[in-house]
Amino acid sequence: MDAAGMTLRLDGMLVPVETGGTSRKAKLTIERDGSLQLKAAPDVERSELERFLVSKRDWIYRKLAEKEALTAQPVTNELVNGEGYLYLGRSYQLRVLDIDDSRVRLQRGKLILPQSLADTGYDHIIEWYRTTGLTWLKPRVNDWAMRLQVEPQSIEVADLGTKWGSTLPSGRVRIHWATLQLRPLLVEYVLAHELAHLREPHHGPAFWQLLGRAMPNFNERKGQLADVGATIWTGNTQSSSVQGAHQT
Repeated sequence: MDAAGMTLRLDGMLVPVETGGTSRKAKLTIERDGSLQLKAAPDVERSELERFLVSKRDWIYRKLAEKEALTAQPVTNELVNGEGYLYLGRSYQLRVLDIDDSRVRLQRGKLILPQSLADTGYDHIIEWYRTTGLTWLKPRVNDWAMRLQVEPQSIEVADLGTKWGSTLPSGRVRIHWATLQLRPLLVEYVLAHELAHLREPHHGPAFWQLLGRAMPNFNERKGQLADVGATIWTGNTQSSSVQGAHQT
């Protein structure tokens, strides 16, 4: 079967194939709207193009993330009473109170920020996400590590710029503090995704098969993450240059 009129599929993305020219070297481009376009000579076999597309999977996801980061309008939160701060999918109203305390905390459904910390309030709220999020993540790391049959060396919550999470060859797994604003099902998707990288470093077929065995509905969660990602606060521009957080 030649390439004329062909449409390929990669992880749920449709990739139309445009035919033309005599060069047998396929060319893959990402359009302004984020869609993919593959150009190839008309006599190139479908199987050859499918292999080429799979080999470019990491490049595709990296470029799509870069494009989204450049075009997304950053979400800003204010340090004022009544501002909503998300934690595990639920919005908590901020209360700036003149109290004798030195920490941010949740109390009776409100996020409490002592007035004495207001000048550097964003930093303290982010630190609250880091410490509270780590406590929430630790037991879930053990659960997903068992399902994926991996042994992470450490887990931490940090500012990862434009990534939801990252995994180092040393076994160090890191989750962006902004991820803790997502619903638990999506936080667990990010966590399981990163843990799976301990066995499969790249986004090849073996990686998705591994993740799919542990989390059969990962594609649904992945799509939901893409939908809500641009609505998540990742730090105001006054204290951070982060524009958005995206899955690795």
